[in-house]
Amino acid sequence: QVQLVESGGGLVQAGGSLRLSCAASGRTFSSYAMGWFRQGPGKEREFVAAINRDGGTTYYADSVKGRFTISRDNAKNTVYLQMNSLKPEDTAVYYCAAQNIGIRLRVVGAYDYWGQGTQVTVSS
Repeated sequence: QVQLVESGGGLVQAGGSLRLSCAASGRTFSSYAMGWFRQGPGKEREFVAAINRDGGTTYYADSVKGRFTISRDNAKNTVYLQMNSLKPEDTAVYYCAAQNIGIRLRVVGAYDYWGQGTQVTVSS
């Protein structure tokens, strides 16, 4: 079992940056692949980025590639999402998620644990 708590959301102007953090409980954080997803108003939850257990491999949605960077610090039980060049269409609730199998990292249903989400609002 792992509990996830996101932080770092807020209101930012287009072109600005935010860094989201997701702190995980438990002593087995390094055994989980981690993902970031988002859900905009009236939209389905969608994949943003994912990272494997040791941080050596990352995956991104095409819409954020080159602007967002996912990273993790296993010593701190934390995964991060650095978001640069933000656009109004990035406005959403952002969720981190964990899974201990390490496959299908772009798929919502492949994750076992979810945080409560943090709101990101980008103004034009």
